[in-house]
Order: sequence, then C-alpha cells, then structure tokens
Amino acid sequence: MLTAVILFPLAMTLPVFFLPEKARKTLWVYAIVVSGLELLLSLGLLGFFDLGRAAEFQFHGKFDWLPAIGSSFQVGIDGMSLLLVLLTTLLAFLGFLSSTRYIETKRKEYIISMLVMEAAMVGVFSALDTLVFFVFWEAMLVPMYFLIGVWGHENRLYAAFKFILYTMAGSVLLLAAIIWLYVQFGTFDLVALTQATRGLPLSAQEILFLAMTIAFAIKVPLFPFHTWLPHAHAEAPTAGSVLLAGVLLKMGVYGLLRFSFPMFPDATRVFAPWLAILALIGITYGALMTWVQTDLKRLIAYSSVAHLGFIVLGASAVNQWGLQGAMLQMVNHGLSTGGLFFIAGMLYERRHTRDLAAFGGLAKAVPRLSVLFGIIMLSSVGLPGLNGFVGEFLALAGAFRSSIVWAVVGAVGIILAAVYLLTMFQKVVFSKLEKEENAKMRDLSIREILVLVPLVIFIVWIGIYPQTFLRYTEPVSARIVQVVNPEKNQDTGAIHELPTSESGEMHPETQEVSHE
Repeated sequence: MLTAVILFPLAMTLPVFFLPEKARKTLWVYAIVVSGLELLLSLGLLGFFDLGRAAEFQFHGKFDWLPAIGSSFQVGIDGMSLLLVLLTTLLAFLGFLSSTRYIETKRKEYIISMLVMEAAMVGVFSALDTLVFFVFWEAMLVPMYFLIGVWGHENRLYAAFKFILYTMAGSVLLLAAIIWLYVQFGTFDLVALTQATRGLPLSAQEILFLAMTIAFAIKVPLFPFHTWLPHAHAEAPTAGSVLLAGVLLKMGVYGLLRFSFPMFPDATRVFAPWLAILALIGITYGALMTWVQTDLKRLIAYSSVAHLGFIVLGASAVNQWGLQGAMLQMVNHGLSTGGLFFIAGMLYERRHTRDLAAFGGLAKAVPRLSVLFGIIMLSSVGLPGLNGFVGEFLALAGAFRSSIVWAVVGAVGIILAAVYLLTMFQKVVFSKLEKEENAKMRDLSIREILVLVPLVIFIVWIGIYPQTFLRYTEPVSARIVQVVNPEKNQDTGAIHELPTSESGEMHPETQEVSHE
C-alpha cells in the first residue's frame, strides 16, 4: 500500500502527455481527481496503521534495486512519517485545487511537475534505504526548480538558481556521509545503520553528524543557511510556495530526527546546544526581518524562518516534551503557513500586487476571506485553542527543561511573532480603505472556500484535541530520547499511574516522587 502511494502520482503523469494542452478543463479535472485519489490512498495508510506499534516501521516493502551494491527499494513509515505523508498529500491536493485560475501556460508541464514532486516528497518520508532516500531527496529538487523558474514571478530565475545551488551544496555533504557509512558498514539499510553507527567513536560521529546536519539545516532552513528561502517563496507560484513551506522545509527537521539524532547520539549531545542557539538566533532574526517587510509573501517567508526555529529548538532539547512539540509543530506549520500562502495567492490574483500598502479595508469588501485569514493568522501567532499554541507550548516546555534561557528567548520570539502578524493583518484587513480596487474585490469563491476550510478544520481540531495527533508521535519521540540519552531516566511528561495497594493507598516507596 505504501509503495502504491509513492508510485501512483508518478504513474499518473503518463496520461498527461497524451491530453491536449488546449483542453484546460480536462487537464485540471484530471489533476484534481488524481491528487484526490492519492489523498484517499494515504488515508488508507491511516486506517490500517497499528497505533500500538507507532514507533515501528509499518507497511514495509522491499524490492531489489541495485543488488550489486546491496541497495534496495525499501520503504516503511512510523507515526511521525505517517503524519508527514498525510500532510503532503493534503497540501498537494489543495495546491491543485487552487491552481486552476492562475496557471495559464504550460499546464501539462505544471501538472507533471507537481505529481513528480508529490511522489518524491512521499518517498523521502518513507525511504528506509539511505541511497533511495538520497534519490528521492534529489528528485524533489528538480520539479520545484521548474515550478519556481517557469511559473514564478519577475525574479524567478534568480530565485530558482539560488534554491537549487544551496540545496545541492548540502546534498554533496549528505551523499559523502552516506558513502562513508556504506564503505564502513557495507549496507544502505537505515535500520541496520542506525544500530551500527552508535558504536562509532565520538570523533567519527561528530564529522558525520555535521555533514548530515548541515545538509538538513540548509533545507530547514536554519540560520545562517536561510537566505535562499525569501527569494524562493516570493517568486514561486502559490502551490509551489505552499508545498515549499508546508512540506519541503519539514524534510530538514525530519532528517535531523530520522538520521542525525538516532545515528549519532554521542555527537547529538555535543551539538544539540549549538543547534538550539542557532534556532534562537533564527527565531529572533526571522521575527525582526518579518517586521520590516512590505511584500506579503516575503513577510510570510521570513515568518517561516522564525517558526522553523521553534521546531528546531524543541528538537534540540532532546526530551519528550520538546520532541513532541517539534513533531506536532511540523504539521502545524504546514497547515498555518500553507494557509497564509494560499491567501496571499488569492489576494495577488485579485490585485496583482503583494505590496501591503496596496491593501486595506478588506473586512468590508471580502468578509469571508477576512474571517478565514484571521483564523489562520491567529493559529500562526499561537492563540490558545488553535494548533500553533499546542506545538509552541510543548517546544518551549521542552526547551525550559534544558535551559531557562532558551525558553525566555523563545517566549520573546512568540511575542514578536504576535506583533508582526497582527500588524500585517491590521494593514491588510482593517486599515482605511484607500484603493478603489479593494472595494470592488470579489469575495471567496466556492473553490477557494474548499481550499481554506479543510486547513481551518485541522487548525481548530489540533488546538482543541491535540492527542488525536500526539499519540502517533509520542512513541517515536520516546525512542529518540531513549537512544540519545540512554543513561538518563527522564520524566517524559506523560501521566503515569502510581502503583497502589489493594486498598487503594499508594505504596510507601512511591509517596515521594522526585523529578529531574
């Protein structure tokens, strides 16, 4: 079933070649149906997923690929990768649904690029062979390069070139580490390597950790590797920006949690504080840069730098709360920032500008858009009752258990986020209506409502009852903590029953509970 989820979008690119370019409606119906079926297939994974074994890889598939060197097409997903696969298929479906109005040229090539990228993204989250992982990792870059360079805005070629240059530079380090591990251990099997690499001396772990982590940090992007992101987001088409923010950036954090941390636990304990410091710099720097932006898409792009900093901060704490917050916030950021980019695209389609000064008075002109815009913006702020609060609270709680300074700086970042997002919303929605074009702006269509409402539903759902999603990631985060800090009996933050006697009274030895 998992192999089918990976290969289905790839196989469905073939009929696109035979569809006429002028058959605009047929092309979009085909793309929406195919991406919808892919979403249903991924929901099948959810339906058959064994929650009791959420920390183990399920739907395991293995086929010979390069038997001469021992590499096989091997896939499987645990609770963390399941949520990321579902996020990928949902955003890809909504991306196609949103593209029908503004993609007017080379529609066939656009649909093929989107389907290939969707297959590659699912493959990244599913690969259990390091060489296959690298192939999917690289394959994803090509369609995104074309999405930015062909269907982007004025400076699209520069943005596409910078995107591919940065990410391929990181890929060289990742490939070098994969080759070294193969030469040392004679296998590309991820599970076997994760066991074998823990016995490496600290010096070797540190070199390999840095090689892989730099590649993943570029993808996050973590400060100071972030400079490609604002250009790529600003110039990409709407669906490209959504998938870039909602999925591609998560691959960097996923790489940290799937490769760097469990493979090199000794090096993780050495470098985790430095990752936290870079994350805190990114939170503060991203917030300050966002504050001064006048371009709506660049503002959202810089806010991603800050929000991804929270995810890396939670992961760097390497305790249950921090890792739970990081994993949940990966999903939250995909929903919230994806929604903001969808709204930015809808506004650009109406006004053909991203300049904040060109908007104003939208609350009266487009009330439906304004309401949904407000909910998604508040989820990105971290308002209690919405998804962002839960993820950021857990990440900060985990950071607090490692260092109170980390938590204080992170909390300041949340305050700054509220300032720049509320300021942006006030300028766009509530400021004085000065442009006649804004008064004539049409409100959301049924198609656009269908794009935004699913995101709002999940935003509220996670905010009210996050356990629906946390139960998939809790066993995975517990295993990472156990691997990285095996000597520590850490309080995981979960609520455990204390042993009692038959009369219901606590045993004497459990009456005094000490916490680390």
